[in-house]
This record gives sequence, structure tokens and C-alpha cells, in this order.
Amino acid sequence: MPKIVDHDERRLELVDATWRIIARLGIEGATMREIALEAGFANGALKPYFPTKDTLLTFAFGHVFNRTNERIGEVTAGKTGIPALRAFCVEVLPLDSERVSEARIVIPFWQKAINDPEKAAIHRESMEQWHAAILEYLAQAREYGTVSAAVDDAAVAGHLLNMLLGAQIAAALAPEGQVDPGLSEQLEAFLTLLEAKN
Repeated sequence: MPKIVDHDERRLELVDATWRIIARLGIEGATMREIALEAGFANGALKPYFPTKDTLLTFAFGHVFNRTNERIGEVTAGKTGIPALRAFCVEVLPLDSERVSEARIVIPFWQKAINDPEKAAIHRESMEQWHAAILEYLAQAREYGTVSAAVDDAAVAGHLLNMLLGAQIAAALAPEGQVDPGLSEQLEAFLTLLEAKN
């Protein structure tokens, strides 16, 4: 009887292999041949799943975003206001080796999105979703009286989102083995400023 192939599982195996290759060799070193070898597949076996490296990178970005959102959903369950905002940010920040590897996927995707309207739209929709979540947590914190900063919530949300995205670059460029180059402390400082009395 022929073996039944789980195509979704195989795609995720290829994404995981892509992360490992990018972490070791960078995006230029992540050729389809190297990815196939890393995943233990024949080179031609990738074509039915990802016809090009570009389609693989797009899928990998979507997977990173979805996985991050799953983690966010778990850690923010039952939380509101500042505790929810803190938990959200901690899951987005590249605070461990796995999330640093995710950052190394996201950064090449951004580079390609500059000249690719379809990728730019994927990124924009993802960031709009996160921006809306941050705004919701801020509105709750205002209602509870725990945020009193005299700054518009939309500006605060944009500032925080830019900080989270910038952290991806800082982590990806940090020396080998260095995780969390002060990112936790920067997040706490930002939240402290929000809670400060005017």
C-alpha cells in the first residue's frame, strides 16, 4: 500500500528546514537544494509544495505570523489592559533562539515586500491586525485608569509596533548566541512611561 503523505505536515517540515538554513547561512544561502537536503528530501520533491524559493518564503512568513498569533492567544487569554499588552509584546519580541530564527525569516520577507505589492499587502494586513489588538488593550487600560499618558492611543500603538518590528532587526544582527539585547528592559520602560502620572 502506498504511503499516505500529509502535505500540510511536509510544508511545515520545509518551513522548519528553511529557518535552520537561514539561521546558519543567511537568506542567500537558503537555496532550494540546501533546504531540500536539510529537510531530507530530494531536490525535486519541493516543487509540488513550493515551486520557487519566493513562494516558500511567503509561506514561511505567514507561518511565523500565525504561530506568533497562536502564542499571543494563549498568553493573553483571560488578560486585559496592561497585563494583556505586556504578554502580547513578550510573544512578539525575539527573546529566545526560536524567535530570533523567526526574525531571520521576517526580515528577508520585508526586503522582498518593498517591490512586491502582494507581499506588501500581506505585511500590511498583519500589522493592521496587531495594531488593532494593541489599541484594544490600551483602551481597556485607559478605562481601568492604569494608562494616563497624555498621548493619543493610535500614536502609542504605532510607536510600540515600530519598536517591536525594530527589535526583529536588532535580534537578527546581534552577535552569535546573544539573545534579548535589553529588549525586556526596553519594553518595561515603555510600559512604565504609559502608566506614569502626568
